[in-house]
Amino acid sequence: MEFLSEYVGFLAKILTLVVAIVLALAAVTATRGKGRRSSGQLQVHKLNDFYKDLRERLEHSVLHKDQLKAARKAEAKAAKQEKKHPPSKPRVFVLDFDGDIKASATDHLRHEVTALLSLAKASDEVVLRLESGGGMVHSYGLASSQLVRIREAGIPLTVCVDKVAASGGYMMACIGQRILAAPFAILGSIGVVAQLPNVHRLLKKHDIDFEVLTAGEYKRTLTVFGENTEKGREKFQEDLETTHELFKGFVARYRPQLDIDAIATGEVWLGLSAQERLLVDELKTSDQYLAERAAEAELFHLHFAHKKSLQERVGLAASMALDRFVLTWLSRLNQQRFW
Repeated sequence: MEFLSEYVGFLAKILTLVVAIVLALAAVTATRGKGRRSSGQLQVHKLNDFYKDLRERLEHSVLHKDQLKAARKAEAKAAKQEKKHPPSKPRVFVLDFDGDIKASATDHLRHEVTALLSLAKASDEVVLRLESGGGMVHSYGLASSQLVRIREAGIPLTVCVDKVAASGGYMMACIGQRILAAPFAILGSIGVVAQLPNVHRLLKKHDIDFEVLTAGEYKRTLTVFGENTEKGREKFQEDLETTHELFKGFVARYRPQLDIDAIATGEVWLGLSAQERLLVDELKTSDQYLAERAAEAELFHLHFAHKKSLQERVGLAASMALDRFVLTWLSRLNQQRFW
């Protein structure tokens, strides 16, 4: 009985907390307005400083005191000379794209591209560190369009793939004038896939009717609940083939050196094999490439960060508080039951 009363009390506390959270979020939503998007800001970091800090930390641990003093003196002298006669170094703008199935990273990529195009010149370079296994056609189509803006502006674009750029990810990668990949990165998957379950026979077995009403012969081809027809399947397959042809044409436009029919089979290749098929130009990690460029150019990492709205911050805080409360109560419960 004691356990039951504590359990009921726990449920009452949970219900009270949930109601409070809902009311708070409703109040915040009402004051800030429906559908209002949180603003953000462009964050810029000079990567040369990062590489310099790495070297200096290592020197501090490895070099003898006299050697370190001499190195710092030489650096100070070089910095003074550079200040008097500033060298004209090329600029490299570094972007990151970590793609999910919806290509959500496009949300910040579009602003980053807009920002760099307002300043970058043909003598500069854009490096995209790309990681994506692909996803929705229209989402990756929009992401690719952002990179096309860089190409059309006449600014060299280098795409670095350390892990994977497949399907929609390779659609983005192929836009680069150069594609660099790690030896075992995954590339390719130039194909289109769609799948969905159908439970019509299960519904029919239990005498459950499901009706689909459409206006337009091909408004709905395949469904989850309705009975699919051969005609609908043929139309669905035709749409997939059309999308695949568009995909192949897009890749061939930016990588004319490819034997598009040979590689557009939906297969993937590791970096070594991908280079043999001309899917990539050079085997090199992004770390190696950027470290090399830092020796001769100014590297700027761009990231557009969306500010979390008050509603999002309140929700996150409430979620964390709820998690702590549940874990604390479960811990107490376990002590009572097992100790």
